[in-house]
Amino acid sequence: MQEKMSFSNYIAVGAMLFALFFGAGNLIFPAQLGQQAGDQLWPAVIGFLITGVGLPFLGVVAIGYSGSNHLQELASRVHPLYGVLFTSLLYLTIGPFFGTPRTGTVAYEIGITPFVGHDAGWLPLFLFTLPFFSLALWLSLNPAKIVDRVGKILAPGIVVILIALISMTFYKPMGAIQPAVPAYADHAFTKGIMEGYNTMDAIAALVFAIIVINALKGLGVKSVKGITNATFVSGIIASLFLTGLYFGSAYIGATSVEPFGMFETGGPVLSNAATHYFGAFGTYLMSVVIILACLTTAIGLISANGEYFHSLFPKVSYKVFVWMITVFTFIVANFGLSNIITFSIPMLMFLYPLAISLLLLTFTSKLFHHAQMVYVAATTMALIFGIIDGLKALGGSLGTEFGFLTPIDEFLMANLPLYADGLGWLLPVIVVLVVTGLFARLAGPASEEQLSHRQ
Repeated sequence: MQEKMSFSNYIAVGAMLFALFFGAGNLIFPAQLGQQAGDQLWPAVIGFLITGVGLPFLGVVAIGYSGSNHLQELASRVHPLYGVLFTSLLYLTIGPFFGTPRTGTVAYEIGITPFVGHDAGWLPLFLFTLPFFSLALWLSLNPAKIVDRVGKILAPGIVVILIALISMTFYKPMGAIQPAVPAYADHAFTKGIMEGYNTMDAIAALVFAIIVINALKGLGVKSVKGITNATFVSGIIASLFLTGLYFGSAYIGATSVEPFGMFETGGPVLSNAATHYFGAFGTYLMSVVIILACLTTAIGLISANGEYFHSLFPKVSYKVFVWMITVFTFIVANFGLSNIITFSIPMLMFLYPLAISLLLLTFTSKLFHHAQMVYVAATTMALIFGIIDGLKALGGSLGTEFGFLTPIDEFLMANLPLYADGLGWLLPVIVVLVVTGLFARLAGPASEEQLSHRQ
């Protein structure tokens, strides 16, 4: 049994993990953050890296450490029904609800708007997303090696283009960095933390980790200890790649405000930067590579969702699920990138406390003998705050307020640390985990039958 891999294998798995993470959101959100953070760029980026890089890294390591073969298996430690519901909602979030539609709209924003303008209306987006998702549907129904091969070529291609843009920006900035917008002026660090949620990588990591673990097993790493160590090293490699590109993309955004003004999303930042430094050739190259890269990401997400829901409902074929997912994705995409981002925030504010709590429980599970009551108690607390934060964010997206939340919100704002920064759930979850964990530890380990069920 091979417990250690060669350095080249670590690099290969780390690069694969980076390619899995590096999708539509990773292109636009750092650039948008750079534009808005301005002279508060560096604290904002550091906050962004905590949730945009740190949490995905912990997610991958947690799955490896847990010994689970699937996210649903891990979440079922709370309750089997919770395992299905949480996993399904996570797949839908990174899939047809928000993640997959975003691939089409990012491809449009970066690849098409430089030629049709930013105020072209709904028709160009419709005419682009129709063939885009039709092709994604066809390739998802007929998986072929060409998708993997094109993806392996395009991921390095995007990195090369971005490195060229970043290098040119540091060598000859497009403009002076401007003052931060009000949201970043006083709370740049915590605002950056919240913006890192938008990449969806922390929840996607819980899905991608299984792909990494299967790759490691294929390389001969079989034990939980070996897989944990290998996911740690591979995760570090992927995190270093992401960190460098996030810093660079954010700096591109920060220097783009003076020459181009503030954009509604981060997509036009990169296309305008490519045109600024490399002229028409840069614009065409960026457009082609981004469209194809977003297409391969869309195919991967559609296929993953189709496979998961087919496993839940075997009587419904994989192809039927792919059709339903793609049609729904196409409809959502035509609401536009800005609306997709706006309405994804409530779902992310709901999901992230649950996802991060599951990570905390996974890493500490042995300390409290994997007791189900600890999983249930901590998850229940995370769920309560997830509902509150999600409803608050939904009210913000709709431009309204839910009156019944006002007294709760005011009380928590006045008494709970970090609540104002969107992290009010963290301390209560930790307290509940520690208290119930101590009870479980004093009660002693569960029986072998109970342990096998929970693990």
